[in-house]
Amino acid sequence: MAGGGVVVQGGAKNYEGGVTSFVLVTCLVAAMGGLLFGYDLGISGGVTSMDQFLKDFFPKVYRKQLNKGHESAYCKFDSQLLTLFTSSLYLAALVASFFASVVTRMYGRKMSMTVGGISFLIGAIINGAAVNIAMLIIGRLMLGVGVGFANQVVPVYLSEMAPAKVRGALNIGFQMAITIGILIANLVNYGTAKISGGWGWRVSLALAAVPAILMTVGSFFLPDTPNSILERGHVDEAKKMLQKIRGTPNVDEEFQDLYDASEAAKQVHHPWTNILRGRYRPQLTMCTLIPFFQQFTGINVIMFYAPVLFKTIGFGAEASLMSAVITGVVNVVATLVSVFSVDKFGRRILFLEGGVQMFICQVYKSDGCWLIKAHPK
Repeated sequence: MAGGGVVVQGGAKNYEGGVTSFVLVTCLVAAMGGLLFGYDLGISGGVTSMDQFLKDFFPKVYRKQLNKGHESAYCKFDSQLLTLFTSSLYLAALVASFFASVVTRMYGRKMSMTVGGISFLIGAIINGAAVNIAMLIIGRLMLGVGVGFANQVVPVYLSEMAPAKVRGALNIGFQMAITIGILIANLVNYGTAKISGGWGWRVSLALAAVPAILMTVGSFFLPDTPNSILERGHVDEAKKMLQKIRGTPNVDEEFQDLYDASEAAKQVHHPWTNILRGRYRPQLTMCTLIPFFQQFTGINVIMFYAPVLFKTIGFGAEASLMSAVITGVVNVVATLVSVFSVDKFGRRILFLEGGVQMFICQVYKSDGCWLIKAHPK
């Protein structure tokens, strides 16, 4: 780049400045929000497969496990109370995400991360110390609030802090943290299941406090993003922050683009009405259907219930937890591939590759199930 301006490559601007250590540290702390979600995804399924946990809180399910009759293995986990325990977090996260968007916009990204971290920390403490179902549900609700805030704010924070040329890789840092959290949780469950006395599930649930503490404490030291500062009308402060995170005083071009975008956003008085107009329908459709179908694949359910699923198809308790660990390792490796390829090959290529791969695996799995049913021997 010559003359301190910007160059255009493939239609995208490359501004002056690079990935500073300041950006890496702030993004690392922010990505702890992904670790919260990933840890909970991985830990809960493993805990609900532990005999002592079921005996303490869901004795009916535990007695079904001991029953060697002809009842389906899946039906042995059929419990409305157990379903309430697992689903309460996601219901709370759904509701909290709406409040999180307001807090993020009015008070900044930093405030939302602090609220999410504190809420998750409280939930982890309550769950680790739980002595009845009520404490478990309350703890799950607090965890859900933390997840709702973290999932809403962290991707936005990472995108706004990252330089344009590596924005894809740093933004995937959130997904990377989720997969690492799942793997760590599976490893923790595998270890705590061996603790004599049957209190290992408490360790598994309480250790969720570790990423919560990292995110909460780190959020007090995190700066707010230039975009967020601009939204609240502090122009000079926003420019100084942009200079700090880019490691150069020559940020006039990028700052002007941010300022123009902020001013344009303020001119939109009825955003929900505008986005429903016909000319925005393609964007609205894709922004809605892509995340919907990504979740509709059921991958979160599979990761959540992995130990239980392996257990119901005949794996032993230890083998089911180890199988979940193996699944977690594959998940981390696949995410690493995306981190190093997204800015090189683009998002579209990853969408196509992932979609084709999932389609082939689903067809292969369905065909395999049909063969097993047709020829059980």
